[in-house]
Amino acid sequence: MTLPAPGSRAALASSCFGVCLALAGLFLFAACGSPDRKADIVIINGANPQTLDPALATGVEDLRIVSALFEGLARNDPITAAPIPGLAEKWEISPDGLTYTFHLRPHLWWSQGVPITADDVVYSWRRALDPATASEYAGQLFYITNAEAFATSKIKDFSLVGVHALGSHTVRVQLNEPTAFFLDLCAFQTLAVVPRQAIEKDPDHWLLSKNLPTSGPYLLDSWRLNDKIRVRKNPYYWDAAHTKTGIIDFLPITVPSTALNLYQSGQADIIWDRDYLPNELLDILSKRSDFHTFPYLATYFLRINVTKPPFNDPRVRQALALAIDKRLLVQKITRGGETVADHLTPDGTAHGKTAHGLGYDPAEARRLLAQAGYPNGKGFPVFDYLIDTAGHLHLDLAIEIQRMWEKDLGIHMQIRQMEKQAYLYAQNNLNYDISRSMWAGDYNDPNTFLDLFRSDNGNNRTGWKNDRYDALMTEANRQTDLTRRADLLCQAETLLVRDQLPIIPIYFFVGLNYYNPAHIQGIHSNIVDTHPYNDIYRIASR
Repeated sequence: MTLPAPGSRAALASSCFGVCLALAGLFLFAACGSPDRKADIVIINGANPQTLDPALATGVEDLRIVSALFEGLARNDPITAAPIPGLAEKWEISPDGLTYTFHLRPHLWWSQGVPITADDVVYSWRRALDPATASEYAGQLFYITNAEAFATSKIKDFSLVGVHALGSHTVRVQLNEPTAFFLDLCAFQTLAVVPRQAIEKDPDHWLLSKNLPTSGPYLLDSWRLNDKIRVRKNPYYWDAAHTKTGIIDFLPITVPSTALNLYQSGQADIIWDRDYLPNELLDILSKRSDFHTFPYLATYFLRINVTKPPFNDPRVRQALALAIDKRLLVQKITRGGETVADHLTPDGTAHGKTAHGLGYDPAEARRLLAQAGYPNGKGFPVFDYLIDTAGHLHLDLAIEIQRMWEKDLGIHMQIRQMEKQAYLYAQNNLNYDISRSMWAGDYNDPNTFLDLFRSDNGNNRTGWKNDRYDALMTEANRQTDLTRRADLLCQAETLLVRDQLPIIPIYFFVGLNYYNPAHIQGIHSNIVDTHPYNDIYRIASR
């Protein structure tokens, strides 16, 4: 998932962008409840969400709130983040690993008291695959028989897709190949169950519905642009008895000093991401008991628009990578314990094997640039480096990279800043030369990173298409031999980060949460930084 600034896991399809902005503008309402009541927990969540539609949400600031409102067949364990039963109380997997049979809980209700059925699951997955929905995460369902063919309009008959309702409480899913992480996908927000009754009544504005039906532990109480999103406990949720917090406010704060001031003054309880803390204070803040760090599956990297010359030449892209002193960046700029990355998949990812990309070698960078026709940068056009305005870290990194490229390559870039939604729209439409990017793993497997750069993945956003890469990824994910699979994924990643470089990995994140355990409990550090809200609760006043 695309991280917020800089926190995994993303622009919407261009056809949806205007709708999302309209939704954000229209969500100046209070659905019900008591909007003036003090929230039980207040969270600094980053930028304003673009959407709360599970099929369209890709940014982590969106996905965090979506996870409170909508649930799938599985959900994440609050301690390990591993998939555990959600709307499905149990499942069976066939011996060949190709057939999953999910059994829904006997008493499941939408938040307005209407039963949730197996047909709702099938509808939700069909909607995510429908080309008209333009879901960038539709590929998460491509492991299902004929799902990709339906999403790409090669077949029109959805009954040919391997997901079917067997009665009102059973869903059977047929996969193309054994998929070790399929249950992880069932816990991800894209596969959450959404309210057909509301969507079909008003497809463009269903999120504005009064008493919006939700399948998760919370209801949407209100969404006030640039103020807050408030969610309220859903009394019809199947596990409502164990939902520990009644009202949660999510604040769209991106300025680190503001976030820290709200936290220090007791007006906020949790800061999820490292970028919403002042970088110059990290050395001091990191010594406090409310500063929590942990291993985290997330990578900061640069996207390169390979459709635009001179960036369509791999030698140019290699030269750019070789001229970045990443060690200096993490020591001088980020200063949070991050480690240098020459590959995309973070070290320690399950079922993986380390690929090796390019290091720091300015002399080789100059040689490659000259070979590409730009000796000492002569004739190289001035180009843009796109960042969003959230936080200061992106700008600080951009300035330092700008200095390195001018010093060692003799080329000149202009820093182009945009508000977050406009930045994502530009990136999605390849309206950039080079752009800062980051990705947090949706599950603990290399595929959550490497699948991004398949030719047909909506999150690719570089214009890069490579048949060899696609074939390696397809072959890898057909493997039941994990060692062979790791070798194939390593070959694909080597092509990505050493030979072709539509991206330049910069560093691996260290996870960071900021909260006081004397007041807030139920947050458990895990490698994908996922924290179910119904497990978080307050034990003392602010």
